[in-house]
Amino acid sequence: MPGAIYAEGLVKSFGDVRALDGVDLDVPEGTVLGLLGPNGAGKTTTVRVLTTLLQPDSGRAEVAGIDVLKHPNEVRRSIGLSGQFAAVDEYLTGRENLQMVGQLYQMSGREAKARAGELLERFGLSEAADRTAKTYSGGMRRRLDLAAALVVSPPVMFMDEPTTGLDPRNRQALWGIIQELVAGGTTLLLTTQYLEEADHLAHDICVIDHGRVIARGTSDELKARTGGERVEVVVHDRTLIPSGVEVLARHGKGEVAVAEHTRKLTVPVVGGAKLLADVIRDLDERGIEIDDIGLRRPTLDDVFISLTGHAAEAGEDENGEGAEQTRDEKEKDK
Repeated sequence: MPGAIYAEGLVKSFGDVRALDGVDLDVPEGTVLGLLGPNGAGKTTTVRVLTTLLQPDSGRAEVAGIDVLKHPNEVRRSIGLSGQFAAVDEYLTGRENLQMVGQLYQMSGREAKARAGELLERFGLSEAADRTAKTYSGGMRRRLDLAAALVVSPPVMFMDEPTTGLDPRNRQALWGIIQELVAGGTTLLLTTQYLEEADHLAHDICVIDHGRVIARGTSDELKARTGGERVEVVVHDRTLIPSGVEVLARHGKGEVAVAEHTRKLTVPVVGGAKLLADVIRDLDERGIEIDDIGLRRPTLDDVFISLTGHAAEAGEDENGEGAEQTRDEKEKDK
């Protein structure tokens, strides 16, 4: 049975550029899917198709069990969307913004006012509730935007890079709110370029590049796929790098990588902490002084680079996604 968010063979082109090239997704109810990819990979295009803002050229999708193409209005009643840019009216107060959203969803004036008060309290905006949104900081605007997406308590949420530009404190606060939502049964599709964010929040992670899903699994599964543990050693004396390489080669399960400028030696290993103790003993017996040593597991950054060939922040909007975004921004950041 398809999950709360389901897509099969989504294709979308902008002119000669194929933004989506057969995207498949299946997100179980009450879970978080982290959608990762470099700029221009197709993340935002995927979100816009699933939230009825774009029609795919082919393929099908369901959200909350509703066909996105056949019943778009019903889908809109079942979702919340927080886009890359805070979509708030800066000339209205925080309270007025939320009340307006409630009334657009056909709440009575009293219901909209009560719901606005609840959300302002929950998002720590009560003191600023009656100030115009243009006086809000970036973090406050992001929180107000997320509050607006939750006015109708949707069963499915889409968040497109929700913490971009937030300071660490506000990012942590938003993570807490997201975790509360999911604990309450909300299903979430989250696009992000903060790999720590995906590691922290997502039950499953999908890596997308050039409009295709190129990998999927839990954070641990993707890290294991990239490679297991590795020992990293920083040799104190540059002249002893060759001796250090000999030691690591005896204990490692692959080629020793050498970074001359930082005097760092890295080798894949199997054996965990016990092996690390053996390496330290061997280095000491050889008289090789070290500045640092550690047993490292792959990070999602390592996964990302391994799969796409570059870091998450890199890349251009080569697949038309940027062009699409520019058009939408001119229409008031849909």
